Amino acid sequence: MKSKKNLTRFTYESAAFEGWRLCISRAGTTFTRYFPDKKLGGGKKSLAAAEKTLAELKTLLEGSKRVDKKLSPATIKKAEKLLLEAV
Repeated sequence: MKSKKNLTRFTYESAAFEGWRLCISRAGTTFTRYFPDKKLGGGKKSLAAAEKTLAELKTLLEGSKRVDKKLSPATIKKAEKLLLEAV
């Protein structure tokens, strides 16, 4: 499986983590979430969960208001909650 924009595949033989990392930056704020293969039942399922969460996060961030060219604190809280509730 190949990495995609905002999604990076992590596969290490010597590390405990295998899965996908979602990382997106908007207006000076970075959001990151890991989607492990073990917890989600394999690479394809973890990718599907990461893609779904990425789509929801992009929708939230693109439609948000900016305060001094930064994301508002309310938007940041909503995005962090969305990431915590993912999967």
